Amino acid sequence: MSGTFYVIGTPIGNLEDITLRQLDTLAAVDFICAEDTRVTLKLLNRFDIKKQLISFHEHSSKADAQRIIDRLLAGESCGIVTDAGMPCISDPGEVLVKLCAEQGIDIKVVPGPSAVVSAVAVSGLSTRRFTFEGFLPVSKKERAERLEKLRGETAVMVFYEAPHKLKTTLADLCGFFGGDRRIALCRELTKIHEEVIRLTLAEAVEYYNLNEPKGEFVLVLDGASENAEDGITIEQAMEQVMKLIDMGEKPTEACKAVAKETGFRKSELYAKLQ
Repeated sequence: MSGTFYVIGTPIGNLEDITLRQLDTLAAVDFICAEDTRVTLKLLNRFDIKKQLISFHEHSSKADAQRIIDRLLAGESCGIVTDAGMPCISDPGEVLVKLCAEQGIDIKVVPGPSAVVSAVAVSGLSTRRFTFEGFLPVSKKERAERLEKLRGETAVMVFYEAPHKLKTTLADLCGFFGGDRRIALCRELTKIHEEVIRLTLAEAVEYYNLNEPKGEFVLVLDGASENAEDGITIEQAMEQVMKLIDMGEKPTEACKAVAKETGFRKSELYAKLQ
């Protein structure tokens, strides 16, 4: 009979967020897969847990994954953790979950803190619907393609970003979604220097041109306006904009006028003209 594969959440910063069930599971499994064994060792040492740690990260091979699966099939139990938060979400561990599912190995979740959900909860934006986008592609072409697909997204969008890439990402978001779009920049959640800054994209670009970004960021970006009440689509709104421009109105003024009439943001309409 095969063992059980436990997907174990860990604190995203504050180690006091660990749960009793997480500790019990970490102590009970036969071995633990970790993205960075050095990070996980600090967590285990803090709570005096002695377990074999196996490194499993984005550069791990298929053979590495198969060795873990073979141990599970032989009856051992395994826990997987990431450096912080829930593993297997925008994380190498998803490979092992997929393989376990294919092999009929029992998978159980031991939930814990999540940077995504935590950031949405404190963003001050609508929490009714959100989409997790993770890290944007580094390639300019791929990044532009991804953002173009998101241009009409009405749900709140959540992105991860590293401090040294934040300025570029904010400039790209501002270019695609317009400077008026609201964003919550959540930094170092649950840590000593936790901070949530709520600005427009234009304000965020200006702020971080003056203040060097520090720490890991979760960006929560407001979605495009929904205008379901009167059934007007953004395409129909753009037709109105173009008619005003054809009549001699300046593009910014045309967008402003149509935004007032339809409920769409001026920045959304203007971005469609680019």
